[in-house]
Formats: sequence, structure tokens, C-alpha cells
Amino acid sequence: MSSSTTVGTAARPLRVAVVGSGPAGVYAADILTKSEAVKSGELMVSIDLFDRYPAPYGLIRYGVAPDHPRIKGIVNALHKVLDRGDIRFFGNVDYGTDISIEDLRTHYDAVIFATGAIKDADLNIPGIELEGSFGGADFVSWYDGHPDVSREWPLDATSVAVLGNGNVALDVARVLSKHADDLLVTEIPDNVYAGLKASPVTDVHVFGRRGPAQVKFTPLELRELSHSKDVDIILYAEDFEFDEESDRQIQTNNQTKTMVGTLTNWIAEQPEDLSELKASRRLHLHFLHSPLEIVDSAETPGKVAAIKFERTELDGTGNARGTGEIVDYPVQAVYRAIGYFGSALPDVEFDHRRGVVANDGGRVLDASGEHVPGLYATGWIKRGPVGLIGHTKGDALETVTYLLEDRENLPVAAVPEADAVVELLDARGVKFTSWEGWLALDAHELALGAAASGAGTSHGVEVKRERIKVVPREDMVDISRDGVAAQV
Repeated sequence: MSSSTTVGTAARPLRVAVVGSGPAGVYAADILTKSEAVKSGELMVSIDLFDRYPAPYGLIRYGVAPDHPRIKGIVNALHKVLDRGDIRFFGNVDYGTDISIEDLRTHYDAVIFATGAIKDADLNIPGIELEGSFGGADFVSWYDGHPDVSREWPLDATSVAVLGNGNVALDVARVLSKHADDLLVTEIPDNVYAGLKASPVTDVHVFGRRGPAQVKFTPLELRELSHSKDVDIILYAEDFEFDEESDRQIQTNNQTKTMVGTLTNWIAEQPEDLSELKASRRLHLHFLHSPLEIVDSAETPGKVAAIKFERTELDGTGNARGTGEIVDYPVQAVYRAIGYFGSALPDVEFDHRRGVVANDGGRVLDASGEHVPGLYATGWIKRGPVGLIGHTKGDALETVTYLLEDRENLPVAAVPEADAVVELLDARGVKFTSWEGWLALDAHELALGAAASGAGTSHGVEVKRERIKVVPREDMVDISRDGVAAQV
């Protein structure tokens, strides 16, 4: 029976499963529903969105610093898509555990993987395994209340090194250096507030291998550093080196020009005598440093005591080369924030070098390099953990375009009825959550924030807490499912 006569027509809609409910997954679902084929009535679609977490939004909920002003805008956009009612959400369903590729192929004509990347990229230098050496992504998961990480985090260092010059590195450095009371207006969980409140940190150092013109963070991230109260930003004149490629970037790229201008203005305004800076915490920005080794000491064997770097210089092309000069900094903790890396998915070919699902433009490939009919990928699991939201939308459009091109030749689902997936999960005892369940959890978190408002102050001003994030997975599931049951 051909798909052209039974799938996506009056007989039944094209059944599509999207695995992952972050921006990549939601955008793919949205673009598919708004495609010309669907709008014209030529094609009908039925889309189910699966996520291993009880709540939607992926890395927007669990990978972005809580004090980002742009979070609300992204969440609002994703909320509008899922709140329309034409895309079903199944939370707390783990692909590979609760539901398999065979299950998805049985119930859907096409599957789009949008699982993103949550692990830290490796940094293979001596001492990386020492106590006090952390992955930046792991720390982000902790302060964002990820349900699958420990509630505790060792915050006992007074001096900290953060390795990386991307947005995550600045997020990590800003959260470490910011006073906990100033985060009360965000949605941080109570355990995170308590941990940060007790932190004795005084100095956070951010290190990049190249110069100020080669940083990977955005102007917004940089500006946010200056908004932290009682935190001085310190830069170093010897780190401000510009080669021919730097000059070209400054002249041709407005973002580079803006960031270099901000940094040079900051160092120009900085007092020559740093003792004049009176904040209780300091955030140091270092450039032209390549990490060599993390070391312990005789006093604290097995624990981070310092980090060694080789000073670098630009080579004319914007790349850095070693100078042979070795410098070290006494620190008690090191956070590597040099990028994310994707995780392999069961029964799907994976490129372990790049950390992505093997694919060609979003069409998933098998071990021989042939397209697996009906399987697709989008977002970071497709192209690697680079780019911003705009890139994610472009990714989704490319993937959905290929899916629509292939729709006459998709393998037809044997059991396409919408209720069949619900029955399957129920039969396996999977406590899945729904969009209505998320609305109940969302309301609960907002109520927690309202109840706690006025209980704390920041710099003498009473704090209004908008939301307090629920952390334990079991609580998230119970609140979601109980909220739906109460409505029935």
C-alpha cells in the first residue's frame, strides 16, 4: 500500500514523531504544520513531541543561565506553538528506554531526532581529572535545576578558572561571581540559591586562547557582565593584541567591532592601580592563554591547586601559536566551558568524532552512508553544538523540506492510530506528562515564587520572585499528572 494514497490524505494524516522538545524540535514541528503542503490542504499531519524530561523546552530550561533577559522571549515563542493544541507533548519519555526505534517506526511514518547536546566537550590536558575540575555544562545543569544531577555542588573555592571564550563560559563565570541575592529574581531553585549564597569566591578568571577580536560570545553576553553588582571586571593590557585578521574582522564585522570596542573602553576606564577597585568580587578576563596542565599541591594532593598556561600570540590569520612563556595561576577550581558534545542515540548511526547523528542535510544515514527512509535529524544533534536560535530555525526548515520531499516514499506506519502510543506507554507503566501537565507545573512554580516574594532582599530592596523551579523529577511528574487529573 503506497504512502501517496494513504498517508497525509483524507484517509489519515502523516504521522510524525519528534524526539526532543527544545527549540530545534518545536521549530521543526511548527515549520511542518505551517508548510505550504499543509496550508494548502494537500497534506494532513499529526505530530507527537517526545522528551526525556517531564517539562518541555530542553536547553532553554536546562542550559541557559537563569538571569538571561532573552529567555522569556524564547520560552513565550515555544509556548505559543505548543499551546495551539495541534502538537501533542509526551514528557518523561526516554528514547531508548521507554520507547524504542521499533516502536516509533511502528507508530509513525517519520521520526525527527532533535535531542541536542548536553555533555561537555573533552579537554585532554594533565590534571583534568583532579578534584575541583568540572565541566561547565554540568555546572549549568546544576544551577538550572536539572532533574538528573545532584542537588549539591562543591562551591568552596575562593579563586576559580573558567576555560573558554564562548557564551557558556561567560554564563558560568557570571553565575560564579554574581552575588546569590541578585539571582533571587530569577527562577533558580532554593538549593542553588543556598549553594551560591555560601560560596566564598572572590576571584573568577576567564581564559581564552586567542585575542579579544576572536571571542565567541555575543555582545549581549558581554554587556551582562557589567550588570553584576559589587563585582569588578578586570582586564590586562598585555592581552590586547590585534593582528591583520583581527583588524579585518573589526572593520567588516559589526559584532566584533562592538565587542572589541566594549572591551577596550573597559580597560581604558580601569584604574592603573587595581587596589582602587573596591568590589568584594572580581571577574578577570584573560586572552592569549592556552591551558597546559591543572596541578595539585603537597598540601592538597589530588585537588586543584593551580593551572598552568602557555602564553600565545596571534599569527596574522586570527589563530594563536605558543610563545614558550609559561604562567600559572593559583586556583582551587577549574571549569572547562569549551563547548558541548552530542550523545549517541540507540539504534541510530552516530558520528563519534563530531558528536552528531550521521546525516546528510538532516536525512539520517546508515553505516554505509545511505539514507534511512523516514529518519531525520535537526538542531545540535544534526550539525553540532554551534550557532544561535536563528541557525536552529534554518536547520529545521532544511530537515522538514527533505521530509516533505520524501513523503511519497516514507515507510508506512503499521499502527498509526493516535491512541495507540498512549496505550503503549500506559501498558509499560511510563508516567508520561502532557502539555496540560506542563501548564499545571508551570502554575505551581509561579505560585512558589509568589509565595516566596518578600522573604528576601537584594542590596536592601525587597525581592519579588517570579518563579521557583521544581527540581526532583518525581515531584515534576506528580505535580504534572495530578494537575491533569484534577481537571478531569
